[in-house]
Amino acid sequence: MPTLNYRELRRRYDLDGPQRTVGHLSESLEIGALRPEDFSLRDLAEALVPDGREWVRMLDPRQAGGVALLEDGVDVTAFQNVAGQVVRAKILEAYTQEAFVVSKLVETIPTRLDGERIPGATRVADTIDEVAPGMPYPSLGFGEAYIDTPSTTKRGFIVPVTREAVFFDRTNLVLARAAEVGEVLGLNKEKRLVDLVIGVTNNYVADGVAYDTYQSSGPWVNELSGNALVDWTQVDAAEQLLADILDPATGEPVLLRGTTVLVMPAYRLAAHRVFSAAEITYQGSGAATITAAPNPLGRYRVEESRLAYRRIVATGEPAADAKKWWFLGDFRRALAYMENWPVTVTQSPVGSEADFTHDIVLRFKASERGAAAVMNPRYIVRCTG
Repeated sequence: MPTLNYRELRRRYDLDGPQRTVGHLSESLEIGALRPEDFSLRDLAEALVPDGREWVRMLDPRQAGGVALLEDGVDVTAFQNVAGQVVRAKILEAYTQEAFVVSKLVETIPTRLDGERIPGATRVADTIDEVAPGMPYPSLGFGEAYIDTPSTTKRGFIVPVTREAVFFDRTNLVLARAAEVGEVLGLNKEKRLVDLVIGVTNNYVADGVAYDTYQSSGPWVNELSGNALVDWTQVDAAEQLLADILDPATGEPVLLRGTTVLVMPAYRLAAHRVFSAAEITYQGSGAATITAAPNPLGRYRVEESRLAYRRIVATGEPAADAKKWWFLGDFRRALAYMENWPVTVTQSPVGSEADFTHDIVLRFKASERGAAAVMNPRYIVRCTG
């Protein structure tokens, strides 16, 4: 990859303005044309701050008048804006890493509320199948059924950029701190969602009544024990369980076909063998004939989660049994992440108290706010060994 041309970056910043330049850099970082590691904090400062080399030199407190120069209103806006995009890109890279499997399986629902009541859509006249001439059409609207989502919580950290980090060009150290921030935020979100999937956290509240996500009897049955994944027959058993679940509002079967399977690492190869096999064979009890047929399970997305396995073990489940847990259903309809705002990076003003007391030239605050919520447990089945 060619070396970043800082002089050209300065020229584009002056010609295009901060908004277009920062937007272009953000896009380049997002698509991978540039990486955070391609940037140098010292080179950025020297290129983007007026008299940048002198400004960087004056970061050394041994230089006479160094403090006076920093307090004389040196315009570091360009440096701050570009450095902010670099730090933001590193935070997002760690926040969205592939290891966070469940975060990618569920739907993210933007909301401005700190927990909300979501009404269910029910038919006002569910027995009307046809409209006679001259008769009014029945209405579809929001009935009395509702679910309550949990209160959202805010999480965040600050990434400081010290004078030493710029002067000694400790860019890698700053990016490492940014990656830690993104990973911790992403890991925390993933844990909350995983705990919903495995049933450690149960926050499904329908019509004012709290329910456990997984039920072996009662309003729905979506837990199947003794069903460790070996071949297509265990998948069939889970699908039959889904087929028997009814919509509480209409009494009709839940309109669902499983789309995703989540397994533990120990069963990763077994799952891919089951779902990716070219064909399956079946021999009925006492039958002499073996039937071979194309594998109908190829439509499933198969994922594994090491974190889910460790969270199950942490509940006290023996490791040998935890390895056999697996989940089948439509995760996007079963669970959601109610998001007030995604990971957002903001910058502190230059010349703050932290600059004087801690030699922190720039500070970037990363935060996100949301809550993991069970939207409808009827769309997922938990299978255990």
